[in-house]
Amino acid sequence: MSWYKYVQAQPSSPSSCWPAVYASFLVGAVFGLLSMVAALAVAVPATLVTWITIVVLLAFFGKPKRTLVVEGRKITREMAGSVFKTLLKEGNLVAAACAVLGCFALVGKNSGE
Repeated sequence: MSWYKYVQAQPSSPSSCWPAVYASFLVGAVFGLLSMVAALAVAVPATLVTWITIVVLLAFFGKPKRTLVVEGRKITREMAGSVFKTLLKEGNLVAAACAVLGCFALVGKNSGE
């Protein structure tokens, strides 16, 4: 944000809102990445517990070991793909929301001065 304050202090066209747009996209990207890391910290243990439960249930139902390994690999691939897609969607949603809100806040702050 110090970059934004520095750019705003420079004598340029007073109606230029590009620094606010750049700063809001930067804030959106940072918060999007932080939300993805936080969601990953929650999703990994939950996914691991789900995976273990499914593999144990398959073992209890009498699946042979070779079939269990193949099924476990398929389940792992599907679960990892699902978690990755969900993290990207949620991270992008948070980043977009933060960027839009940041842009409105910074442009509104500049027009109020």
